Amino acid sequence: MEGVNAGQGLLYLVLIVLLIVVVTALVKAVRIVPQATALIVERLGRYSRTLEPGLHLLVPFIDKVRAGVDLREQVVSFPPQPVITSDNLVVSIDTVIYFQVTEPKSAVYEIANYITGIEQLTVTTLRNVVGSMDLEQTLTSRDQINGQLRGVLDEATGRWGVRVNRVELKSIEPPASVQGAMEQQMRAERDRRAAILTAEGVKQSQILTAEGEKQSQILRAEGDAQAQVLRAEGEARAILQVFDAIHTGDADPKLLAYQYLQMLPQIANGTASKLWVVPTEFTAALGSISKGFGGSGIPGVPADPDGAAPSGEESEASKALRRERMETIGAGALTDPAEALREAKRQSEAAAADATSSGTRSGAPFDRASEAGQHPAGGEPPVPPVDPQPRA
Repeated sequence: MEGVNAGQGLLYLVLIVLLIVVVTALVKAVRIVPQATALIVERLGRYSRTLEPGLHLLVPFIDKVRAGVDLREQVVSFPPQPVITSDNLVVSIDTVIYFQVTEPKSAVYEIANYITGIEQLTVTTLRNVVGSMDLEQTLTSRDQINGQLRGVLDEATGRWGVRVNRVELKSIEPPASVQGAMEQQMRAERDRRAAILTAEGVKQSQILTAEGEKQSQILRAEGDAQAQVLRAEGEARAILQVFDAIHTGDADPKLLAYQYLQMLPQIANGTASKLWVVPTEFTAALGSISKGFGGSGIPGVPADPDGAAPSGEESEASKALRRERMETIGAGALTDPAEALREAKRQSEAAAADATSSGTRSGAPFDRASEAGQHPAGGEPPVPPVDPQPRA
């Protein structure tokens, strides 16, 4: 009984070991490959096949999975690398590589570590590319550097079963001293541009101001010209109206002479006047007024005994027209003729005395004899004839 029990125990043990071996073989024989992953299978140490995503069966203890390869695009950032430019400046450049494994077999058997190979190849290629550029070109030619790096890396990694999609320069750090000089240069350049823009603004402002002044002066000159034209037209119309009024009012020489005498004091009244013109018709005007009012009143000018104008009798129509005009104006609107004649004579004698005292005389001879109302040659002053009918 004891031998039977020992045999049964040994049998159970063998069965258990065999079950364990079968389960282990089944586990190793069945492989599930996830998406975007490839498995390299070796049979008895040699490459057998590449397992794609899905369920696969392997021969236990004969087939062996050598490596798994990720088929997704990968991003690897390399540490900053010191690079010397053509103008002997050391710059630190960070790079980022975007690559993807296209042939898992080549990635496993052609190179031991394709990531390290890509890193070292990137550093050497970057030094070759940047070494042919100066600092300014390096800072401004990122796209050119990226393109050259990608071309060299893609060509070199093609036999590794790796495709380089992009190469980017994260940063280019020049030395601190060079950074300070660059900042000063940029500040000076911006100051220069600001000064240029300010000068351009001042120039445009002055141009616009000059254009505005020009237009203003042109408009002002046109306005002055139009004002002068309108003023001249107004004066012409005023002269025409005065002329028409004089002719309509039938003014005779006595009225004109009276107005002339009223204006003489205003001509002589001036603190800055050094010259007073005495016209030759002065004595004749006084004589005409004296004869017109029927009395002499002027020294040296005898009165007409008949009180009539020396040139003839005044027509009845002229007398009627004068009478009608006097009635229209009103008796109280005009000064008494005798009083007005005396006032005008007084003012004219005062003006003549002032002109004689200043030693300035002009026109006809004017001496003491003329002040006494006598002609310089001893005769009477000529008296202009008075037309009975006003001429147009």
